[in-house]
Amino acid sequence: MTSPTDTAGDTHPLAIALSGTLSLAVAMGIGRFAFTPLMPMMLHDGLLDLDSASWLASSNYFGYLMGAILCTLQPALWSRQGWPPLSVAPMVRAGLLLTCLLTALMATDAPAAWPWLRFVAGVITAVTFVYTSTWCLGRLARMNLPAAGGIVYAGPGVGIASSGLLASLMVQLDWHASTGWIAFALLAALMTAVVWRVFDSDAGLPLPTTAHALSTGGGSTTEKAALTLAYGLAGFGYIITATFLPVIARTAMPDSAWPDLFWPMLGIAVAFGAIMASRIPSRFDQRYLLLACYLTQAAGVAIGNWMPILAGFALGSLLVGLPFTAITFFAMQLGRKLHPQSAPAIIGLLSAAFGFGQIIGPPVAAFLLARASTHAQGFTWSLNIAATTLVAGALIFWWMVKVFPNAANSQVIPNRHK
Repeated sequence: MTSPTDTAGDTHPLAIALSGTLSLAVAMGIGRFAFTPLMPMMLHDGLLDLDSASWLASSNYFGYLMGAILCTLQPALWSRQGWPPLSVAPMVRAGLLLTCLLTALMATDAPAAWPWLRFVAGVITAVTFVYTSTWCLGRLARMNLPAAGGIVYAGPGVGIASSGLLASLMVQLDWHASTGWIAFALLAALMTAVVWRVFDSDAGLPLPTTAHALSTGGGSTTEKAALTLAYGLAGFGYIITATFLPVIARTAMPDSAWPDLFWPMLGIAVAFGAIMASRIPSRFDQRYLLLACYLTQAAGVAIGNWMPILAGFALGSLLVGLPFTAITFFAMQLGRKLHPQSAPAIIGLLSAAFGFGQIIGPPVAAFLLARASTHAQGFTWSLNIAATTLVAGALIFWWMVKVFPNAANSQVIPNRHK
């Protein structure tokens, strides 16, 4: 990818957005979600059972939580020590390289090391997500193009779709899971090479301010707490589907050739939904948009229970995918409005809440699977709980609108350094 520049030396906004897309495709679509399409292969190879697969997924999500917490605390810790802020672009580059390495190491025949590898990969995923978001959204906001950030959040969908289609091909070719991990590492390396030159410096980013406590800023503490809770509920609400979709579909449709394609279908919907989100004018209240996204995703999570057939899983994949990163995009925009002083801190806090919700999902599913008479029944219980959680998150945003009717529109994201 070329990186055209304008007269001020800033990278072209399209290059910024597309580089963010590929960075998040590596970090999220592969570093975080590679396990989902490879899980059926690992189950087929006898490397895992559903219980151990649940805990292996949770180790990655726990790492994501730890990485997000580190990003939240880092500005304050650095400020207390009198250290200069971390350079954002080198953090993105390091995260991409480590994601490639950790993905490749999952191909080793060392099951005892897998939880640790997935844990560290989760930490790196969170750090790369936070710093990619900080770098891209900061640059785009400075150019008065904050809505272009929706293109950045198409990245997880691009990664999910490309890795899912590759996994479907590998299943057809009867490849082993270890080969799959190597193939995903090579795919991540290719994407990293494409964007490497774009993440060359922090030039054009607004200068960071001294870290403030999260209780100060554009919005009240109550608003920030409500947003954080609602975003955490989204983490739980989608993760059972995002972890087990191919397995759930195989359970309901054991003789069908479609189950391996529902995951890349979800990824395509994720990317398309992110692009759609970027086209929504910024004057719209993000809380209404988030409310609609949560209800859409709740329907997508539950519809497989109502229609455990091809049409049901296809529609469910689309409804879960379309608002997936749109939720992230709108939540990050709202978070930056409520706490404009330190973007990494609020993005890290929201990511930590999201990560905590993710951790709970797979163990809940494993608990219910162990107590159900069939796997189908266990997954039905799990998905119903997840859908209810998303509805609860939607109600929080409805409450925020009623209690703080004008708060979300009263703050403006700074677009240039003053």
